[in-house]
Amino acid sequence: MENIETDEGFNYLKIIFKSLVISIIISILLLVILSILISTTNLSESIIKPSVIIISSFSILFGSFILSKKIKKKGIIYGSLLGFLYMSILYLISSTINFNFSIDLDSLVMIGTGILGGALGGIIGVNL
Repeated sequence: MENIETDEGFNYLKIIFKSLVISIIISILLLVILSILISTTNLSESIIKPSVIIISSFSILFGSFILSKKIKKKGIIYGSLLGFLYMSILYLISSTINFNFSIDLDSLVMIGTGILGGALGGIIGVNL
């Protein structure tokens, strides 16, 4: 009985990891497209911050949708977890690059939208 539970937990971790990677890849692709659009058109750089929030939330929503489709239960929990993991990784990378590990209002907004996007994707994935 323990092996079955351990295997199921390991499978969940694999699914979470794969969904997280999918979310990150989608974000990278969309951010590259955004950077090309900003550099080749006269789009204002002021759209960068809201665009990053939208792209991150969409990527998390999509990843948590896939995650909850595969796990088929507790979509809001697993989706929120994916959103939190994604945003934690993003925060660590960003803070390391900028040498600034403080948490401000922008950080809290990003974390909140990531968790909400994950929860929403998880709910949708379980119910479709």
